[in-house]
Amino acid sequence: MADIIETAVDAGNFTTLVKAIESADLVELLKSEGSYTVFAPTDEAFSKLPQETLDELLQDVPKLKRILTYHVVFGDVREEDLKQIEEAATVEGSIVAIETTNGIKVNDITVIKTDIIADNGVIHVIDGVLIPTLVAAE
Repeated sequence: MADIIETAVDAGNFTTLVKAIESADLVELLKSEGSYTVFAPTDEAFSKLPQETLDELLQDVPKLKRILTYHVVFGDVREEDLKQIEEAATVEGSIVAIETTNGIKVNDITVIKTDIIADNGVIHVIDGVLIPTLVAAE
C-alpha cells in the first residue's frame, strides 16, 4: 500500500491539495508513520475558492499550513467512527464538528467518499475547503 501523499497523488483528483501540502512543507508529516485522517478537498472543491484567494494562500505559508493541518485529524478515523462522534481535534489545534444526520458532514462540508485507506491512515473526500475560524477572521 501507499502512504497518504502517494494515495492522494494516485487518486488523481487532489492535484491542488498535494501542491498546497508541498508548498506548506507538510509532505513529511503525511508520509510519517503516525496514523492520520485527512479530510481531502478535491481539485473541484479548491476551484470554488476565488483564484486570488488560492494564490494568496500558496504565498502565505503559515496561513496555508494552518488551513491544511485543520483538514488532518490524529488517528485512523473511519466512516463508522465518524458516525459515532460529534467532533474531532485537528492537527492545527482546533476542533471540527462532525454531523451525521444526512450523510456525513464536517463543519457543514459534505463528505462525498469515505475510507480511502493508506498505510498511515485514511482519506475522506470532501467537496469544500475547511477554513479554521481564526484564519477566516484574519
